[in-house]
Amino acid sequence: MAAREPRLVSPRALGQLLPRIRPHAGRLAVALVCLVASTSIALAFPQIVRHLLDAAFISADGALLNRIALWLLGLFAIQAVLSFVQVYLLTATSERVIANLREDLFSHLIYLSPGFFTERRTGELTSRLSSDTTVLQTVLSYNLSEFARQSLFLVGGIVLLTLTHPRLTATTLAVVPVVVGAAFVFGRALRRASTGVQDRIAEATGTADEAFSQIRTVQSFTREGEETRRYGEHLGDVIDAALRRARIRGMFFGILTFCAFGGVAAVLWQGGRLVLEGALTAGALVSFLLYALYVAGAVGSLASLFGAYQEAVGAARRVFDLLESESSVVDPADPRVLPRPLRGEVELRDVTFRYGDHLPDVLHGVSLRIAAGEVVALVGPSGAGKTTIASLLPRFWDVTSGTITFDGVDVRQLSLSDLRGAIGIVPQEPTLFSGTIKENIAYACIGADGSRPPDDEIRAAAMAAHALEFIDRLPDGFNTRVGERGVKLSGGQRQRLAIARVFLKNPALVILDEATSSLDSESERLVEEAMEDLLRARSTLIIAHRLSTVLRADRVV
Repeated sequence: MAAREPRLVSPRALGQLLPRIRPHAGRLAVALVCLVASTSIALAFPQIVRHLLDAAFISADGALLNRIALWLLGLFAIQAVLSFVQVYLLTATSERVIANLREDLFSHLIYLSPGFFTERRTGELTSRLSSDTTVLQTVLSYNLSEFARQSLFLVGGIVLLTLTHPRLTATTLAVVPVVVGAAFVFGRALRRASTGVQDRIAEATGTADEAFSQIRTVQSFTREGEETRRYGEHLGDVIDAALRRARIRGMFFGILTFCAFGGVAAVLWQGGRLVLEGALTAGALVSFLLYALYVAGAVGSLASLFGAYQEAVGAARRVFDLLESESSVVDPADPRVLPRPLRGEVELRDVTFRYGDHLPDVLHGVSLRIAAGEVVALVGPSGAGKTTIASLLPRFWDVTSGTITFDGVDVRQLSLSDLRGAIGIVPQEPTLFSGTIKENIAYACIGADGSRPPDDEIRAAAMAAHALEFIDRLPDGFNTRVGERGVKLSGGQRQRLAIARVFLKNPALVILDEATSSLDSESERLVEEAMEDLLRARSTLIIAHRLSTVLRADRVV
């Protein structure tokens, strides 16, 4: 499969992290002080070595040698403490910043309309939420501090090299233009390659997520081999993209290694001749070599960090692109409040709807009224738009034209939380979360502070939904874990828990979207009994094919 060429992105993407970093300026300032201090100690090390060697080989002063060695140990101990403080503060800061970013990204995505998720694969979004933010976390916890450290090594090393021996310094710095040129040449290609790797990983994650979420369908059609093949193809794309990035990195680091060690070899040759001529002491040559290694290492590290920076820019752009995604359904600027008590009266007036600008109308000029307490059944063949109407009432999508009112108020003038709080939905395939039965029923009424309804209310809702008889037979009762998507329960049991949720929510309008179409006769009987109690004194829209469900309707449309 041909990989699409990833677009280049602006370095300003990383700048969008700055507002999230500012609240932690105090910690970063302390970390910076520790970094400067520990780097200064490292820069002083070659000078200490110089004096130590000269004391040993020139002055032969044993007492001076001992003092210098003790000073060296003391400085290393201080450096260890400074490094610990710096690493801890930077890690703590990066963890908080990225956790905040992930929370904001998740919060933004969870409020987007369902239309957004029809155009994106869940696995891709999960990859952005985890992999891309991890790249940014590495930048904050390691790359930025390493950039500062290596910059200090580079500048400080060049200054001290010049003070030690200007002519040797010129030899050492001759390789710098080559390295800088290579960084710019390879950096652009590395950014493209890194973006390509992340995109291929997101595609592979999406394929795996899709297969696992539809595992029963996969296994019922014995398509395990096909799904493995598809996933393997995506992994092949990941490998191809990663190898392309590795080739670029390999060439880049090959040039860096040659330049660095070539420069050191030149310094050794020229410095050795100066020592033989008596123009340079052995201690001075060793300290110069150490500074030369500092500078070479700094140039190599900065070039490597430049590649990591390119990767981080791409990750930041993808994350902030998602944060800037707009929902097709939004709250009004000045929402109206539903009049109390709620009646559950719904009216569609000349409603037309299509899923996209260039797609045909799913609904055209539809008008429908559901009076307070009335049960209305929608019948018709598949594709007639019945489920679409059920999706328009809670504003999962907005109408293309026309108006929908709830208790006399245009639904587009209501806040989404107010509107959806007045509607209860029992879908054909109810979704349960991988918690306990109690948690799944209580999901309908979790407060903004995370508070849950009392156990007696949860039990009453289960009883009303005719779910108590199977819950009490389970070893852990309401504390039984249902597994991912409720796989440990039968279809009828899941459906009754979905009805229990709606009982607990106590909405003014109930939507039953083919709620019994996939059940066996015994499960259907139990669910029908539960629904009969649920619909009492509530406005209801029933979408169904079965006659037994439609018979309880006051009106069939």
